Amino acid sequence: MITIEMVTRTVSGVQPEDLRRWIDNAWVRPDGEPGHYRFDDIDVARLRLIVELRDDLGVDEVALPVVLSLLDQLYETRRQMRRLATAIPPDIRARIAGDVSAG
Repeated sequence: MITIEMVTRTVSGVQPEDLRRWIDNAWVRPDGEPGHYRFDDIDVARLRLIVELRDDLGVDEVALPVVLSLLDQLYETRRQMRRLATAIPPDIRARIAGDVSAG
């Protein structure tokens, strides 16, 4: 795990005041409490995503929660689909894939 100081040095474009605001908005959820946050790799990836959305794609902070929510829903749906796919026997999975592609 890394500290808030390390995050602001590691993730280009993240200022301490941005990071505090994003934590307050629950866009990033590090472990710990104010002044003693610890960030996992998933938190750092989320911060990079927020910076990319803001800086590269021009998503403003009013729209950012909507975009993050939609991305979270998409990622969760993908995880559920992977779990479902592994629960289906390969022969049935192949038949389903054939039916879907035949459309």
